[in-house]
Amino acid sequence: MCKKEGDASVLCFYKTIDNVIKRIDTFSEGCWINVVSPTPEEIAYLTEELSLDRSFVSAALDEEESSRVEVEDDQTLIIIDTPIAVTEADNTLVYTTMPLGIIVTKSSVVTICLNQITAVEDVAQGVVRNVQTAMKTRFLLMLLLRVAQSFLFRLKHINKLTSQMESELHRSMQNKKLVQMTGLQKSLVYFSTSLKANEITLEKIYRGRVIKLYEEDQDLLEDVLIEFRQAVEMSGTYSSILQETMDAFSSIISNNLNQVMKTLTIVTVLMEIPTMIFSFYGMNMQDLNRFIPYTGFALALSAGIVGIVAYIFWKKKY
Repeated sequence: MCKKEGDASVLCFYKTIDNVIKRIDTFSEGCWINVVSPTPEEIAYLTEELSLDRSFVSAALDEEESSRVEVEDDQTLIIIDTPIAVTEADNTLVYTTMPLGIIVTKSSVVTICLNQITAVEDVAQGVVRNVQTAMKTRFLLMLLLRVAQSFLFRLKHINKLTSQMESELHRSMQNKKLVQMTGLQKSLVYFSTSLKANEITLEKIYRGRVIKLYEEDQDLLEDVLIEFRQAVEMSGTYSSILQETMDAFSSIISNNLNQVMKTLTIVTVLMEIPTMIFSFYGMNMQDLNRFIPYTGFALALSAGIVGIVAYIFWKKKY
């Protein structure tokens, strides 16, 4: 029932065998079920064959669902926000978040999401070591730790992109780069909101009222909390840096515009002087023969006044 070429939906079973996570063909006690964008038939299988709470499945597939924990009978739903990359219409890269639903039952752990999640894929491909699907609490915590690390990795990438954009903007003020920086700023806002909600959810788990916590899992849960708190701090710091950078470039753009307007104003004033002088002579000359002797004088007078005014502007550093 796993993903096929060209098929967006995924319903795969995994189990740790000889300390290695492997994909299996059917449901087995102590396995992990990974579901991505399920079809109506797959949803029916989850709710009818595996007896998952229908409201839990629906909540996990709601992209507007916020991070939370809910317990119903012998099933626990944990919704956690995870980072994903989105390319907008103008090819601007924006990081946003997608809710990942984790349903813990007596016999298995089920992850449900509308999109492929990097953290989940890492676990499925064996990138994360020492994963034990039968140890549901530990498996949950290791998955949450991978989500936290995924946030940290993308935050560092955002910071790197910000530095690159800043260097490029120093060389050339391009609208495309400014739009990209705005996209990164939006990403940090999304991350900050989601990370704070995730932190609250983890604190509820830490209090031990949601899932059964074993003594050996306490240290791992503390590590998860530390990673998420670090991500919250990094998100706030990078957001402040990016905001200050955007404000600085906004001031530079405004200053450049003022310089251009000042230059145009000075040129207009200087050009207006000859116009005024020749207009004066033009209004007072009765015929062309009388005008000609005064042309040289008018030119000299215009040049002199323009020179004086230009010198005054220069002295006053206009």
